[in-house]
Amino acid sequence: KPQARSAELSSPGSFPDAKTHRQMSSLKQFDFPELPEALRSAGADVVVRPLEFDDNKKGFFTILSQLTSAPELSQDHYMERFMAMRASKHYYTVVAEHLPTKKIVATATMMIEIKFIRGGHITGHIEDVCVDSSMRGRHLGVKLMHALQAIGKELGCYKVILDCSNDNVKFYERCGFKLKEVQMAVYFNENQARRPKL
Repeated sequence: KPQARSAELSSPGSFPDAKTHRQMSSLKQFDFPELPEALRSAGADVVVRPLEFDDNKKGFFTILSQLTSAPELSQDHYMERFMAMRASKHYYTVVAEHLPTKKIVATATMMIEIKFIRGGHITGHIEDVCVDSSMRGRHLGVKLMHALQAIGKELGCYKVILDCSNDNVKFYERCGFKLKEVQMAVYFNENQARRPKL
């Protein structure tokens, strides 16, 4: 009964025992919406699906480390983050798993922003897009972008947006995005080594 297990772990600091962990190994970060059938695979050896509870053991952080600094979280910290994202219903991480090796070879995440404007609408923000260097050229990135766009459309987003480098503009245009405006950022370097308060 996945819903009962999800509720059991939704409170802060509540972590599963070994038996419950085994039962939850395939718990998804999100159950709705389901990915369209056409976007659930990328060839016979790669499946596209939501992030699952045990994907930290399948090289998830190895993939993220090809994008930016992504030290592997402790098991408790990973579970805390996973369950908080699942409970919020605002996070949608899709991954590509290479079936022969049972390794995660690509990932991307969309976060949902609830807005006051446009009649209280919602927007999807795509972040942390990465494809393993050994799998590039197989259009996994395109597949993940189309999957997140399909999720955003089903949820009712009026737009899905992302930031990227100039080098990646052509790729995202092939995925259906249009160049619009300019990204700006401010970084708090002193917070890099601190545990967030959320």
